[in-house]
Amino acid sequence: MGKVVTFGEIMLRLSPQGFLRFSQANNFDVVYGGGESNVAVSLANYGVDVDFVTRLPKNDIGTCAMMEMRKRGVGVDKIVYGGNRLGIYFLETGAVSRGSKVVYDRAHSAIAEIKSGMINWDTVLDGVEWFHWTGITPAISKGAADVCLEAVKAASAKGITVSTDLNYRAKLWTYCDDSHREKIMTELTSYCDVVLGNEEDAEKHFGIHPEGLDVHKHGHDVKAEAFLSVCKQMMDKFPRAKKVITTLRGSISASHNTWAGVLYDGKKMYETRQYQITDIVDRVGGGDSFMGGLIYGLLTYPEDDQNALDFAVAASCLKHTIKGDANLVTVSEVEKLMGGDASGRVAR
Repeated sequence: MGKVVTFGEIMLRLSPQGFLRFSQANNFDVVYGGGESNVAVSLANYGVDVDFVTRLPKNDIGTCAMMEMRKRGVGVDKIVYGGNRLGIYFLETGAVSRGSKVVYDRAHSAIAEIKSGMINWDTVLDGVEWFHWTGITPAISKGAADVCLEAVKAASAKGITVSTDLNYRAKLWTYCDDSHREKIMTELTSYCDVVLGNEEDAEKHFGIHPEGLDVHKHGHDVKAEAFLSVCKQMMDKFPRAKKVITTLRGSISASHNTWAGVLYDGKKMYETRQYQITDIVDRVGGGDSFMGGLIYGLLTYPEDDQNALDFAVAASCLKHTIKGDANLVTVSEVEKLMGGDASGRVAR
């Protein structure tokens, strides 16, 4: 199996303990994580050779973030250093009918101030088979968007498979208007072979939406067939894309979600079983765990998209049982759930 590189921001996550509100907190739990770093951790857990590339401040907090990646088996020698601070986000975990809440504090972070030329992509991507980025990175700043564009161009020139999770974040896109954002995301996505995104990502970034359906009015009753039109429209817009994938999350409450996935290869739509995820421990990083599982699945089962998709959904289902940003499960645990064993019995 070839080497994978992911590029993006890793942040310090601060959360009140349990289900406390911000106003009730006297202390915060500390976790390090971010979209692309979470994908890297998943892949390392599955035994994949993976590097995480970012820009960190040369201080104790930046070192802690780097060490978190290193202890999980992720390569960190391509990280560059500079700037004054690590980005932070605060998470208030919701329950039942109260949704979770995120407050960002990542302005002027090390990666937000990254500039073109700071990363030697020819060196970073030498011998690499797969490169992954998310829509969070170009949302951080113009500099981050420019460096992301450098990366996808370099990866494309080397014949490397490029994937993205479109990950629309309204609170982050502050440096440009909607038309400029669409232009940035369209150019970046045009270099991608594998595109993951839900209906909101497609609508907000590209004005693409399910034909004849308002998903916001369907609650947890999400039907896979409704998103075939989204996949087809995405492939029409991005002819390089070989696979378009959509996650199907139905939100019954903050503590109970349904979870499934769809993959379209231009000819056939593959669909997974729907999982009932009750008593959610932590849903942050659910999409990242899906992407990590999908990359592993597509690399492991290159001729079996159904198996790859099933692996991704089962992996991300398990992530909802794990506190923190990253998915800390093994291949055997995922395959056990894929096989239908959701008993949660003690392994002795």
